[in-house]
Amino acid sequence: MTSISTSLPTVQPGSFLTLHYRLAGPAGDVINTFTDKPATLSLGTGELSPAMEQRLLGLAEGTRTTFELAAGEAFGERNPDMQQWVARKLMNELGDPDEKYNVGDVVQFPTPDGQGSYAGAVMQVRDDGAVLFDFNHPLAGQPVTFEVQLIGIL
Repeated sequence: MTSISTSLPTVQPGSFLTLHYRLAGPAGDVINTFTDKPATLSLGTGELSPAMEQRLLGLAEGTRTTFELAAGEAFGERNPDMQQWVARKLMNELGDPDEKYNVGDVVQFPTPDGQGSYAGAVMQVRDDGAVLFDFNHPLAGQPVTFEVQLIGIL
């Protein structure tokens, strides 16, 4: 009797993954793809934090699991320098001059090279229209629940 071993692919550094994932903090979900299309990403490109990538290494295709990451482990500690005032003049140049900003809104900004974007959450709006943004990741400094279902590994 011959046994045929069919081993499933496992996550390696540089793997291209199709997966569902959920990131949640104490206040609930921040990202959840389980109810929509799965995500596709490459390990090592910065799409996931290094701490999350480490958890995925060695997992087999088809695995569904949940990891608990300690406060600050997934996205670092909160950095007070990442809270910055942006003048209304600059906001008008970057977006719609008639836009009204409210506390809690998340606004996308282009990177200086124009190739990508980053987000800031509105913390405060002054009477002169200047907006205080928090550019920290929403889960910085918080414990994170990272749930993952590996659909495909290339």
